[in-house]
Amino acid sequence: MSAAAYSQPEIDALWRVFRERRDMRHFLPDPLPEGTLERLVEAAHLAPSVGFMQPWRFIRITDAALRQSLHTHVDAERLATAEALPSRNDEFRKVKIEGIRDCAEVLVATLMPGREKHLIGRRTLPEMDIASLGCAIQNMWLAARAEGIGLGWVSFFEPEAIATLLGLPPGARPLAILCIGRVAAFYPRPMFEDAGWGRRLPLADILFENRWPAGAGSTPTPY
Repeated sequence: MSAAAYSQPEIDALWRVFRERRDMRHFLPDPLPEGTLERLVEAAHLAPSVGFMQPWRFIRITDAALRQSLHTHVDAERLATAEALPSRNDEFRKVKIEGIRDCAEVLVATLMPGREKHLIGRRTLPEMDIASLGCAIQNMWLAARAEGIGLGWVSFFEPEAIATLLGLPPGARPLAILCIGRVAAFYPRPMFEDAGWGRRLPLADILFENRWPAGAGSTPTPY
């Protein structure tokens, strides 16, 4: 093992948080311990970003009416998604996809305006700003799980509508509504996996060598 490696207990803890991280939708009403939200945002801010652009911005939603407006918009998109599914429409309508009205804290994660000025690593792959924000959210997710705090990523919304609702400047783009709070328990498996909407793919289905193998396709949709 490399001299720069962490101790085995630290490595084991890292792998534990990878395996036990969950997209949470059920929350307790209790407030977060003091300083928790700030630590989670700090964890997000430690994420890597292409060209060190740090495109992430977070809006904390403390206004109850605004939180309700977010929920109303997300619920409308949930129903529209159910209508668009080729099958299992009624079953999807019963799936809980968010905890906006229940969780202790709601953050809206957005991309900053003016990202087009950052060319390093983005000249041919401008979507790397999205990848960078995804890394920040994953940092926050893992840090939350390590502290026993639930986090759920909500993506059921129309970005332009949420940008208008939050008064974002031109060019800024909301990418996630994050529900954060205490939970009674973490799901033993991802909710969609438990409900039969998908499964964790084996490594052989995602790791190829040199070229894309003949016959390898996308993940089959169970609906």
